[in-house]
Amino acid sequence: MWSGINRRKFPRVNYNCLINIEKPGSPETISTRTENIGEGGICVILYQDLGLFNGVNIEIKLDNGISSPLKCNGTVVWVVKKHGNTQDEDVTYDTGIEFIDLKDNDKMRIQNIVDKQLNA
Repeated sequence: MWSGINRRKFPRVNYNCLINIEKPGSPETISTRTENIGEGGICVILYQDLGLFNGVNIEIKLDNGISSPLKCNGTVVWVVKKHGNTQDEDVTYDTGIEFIDLKDNDKMRIQNIVDKQLNA
């Protein structure tokens, strides 16, 4: 586990849901799944490096599609490049994205997820 976890302002929990990420000005949308989530941000594993401190637009489909997706802007705050165990495996990038303009009701949705996981 990453040693900086204890310095986080908001706790994160393992939570797997669909996320779409767009870099402003790029026509490409990256679809992947979250590794963990907290009120302050998310971690995802990507097959490309989005670049440290770059802005992104994100759409997270919480609650298995029961309610509307969470949409906000974010900033890539850390990237860890990981090489596969064999030459055939792709390089991946563990990527931390901080939420920038998350609406209060979306913060509460995430906090409910975190609370349920922590109290389970």
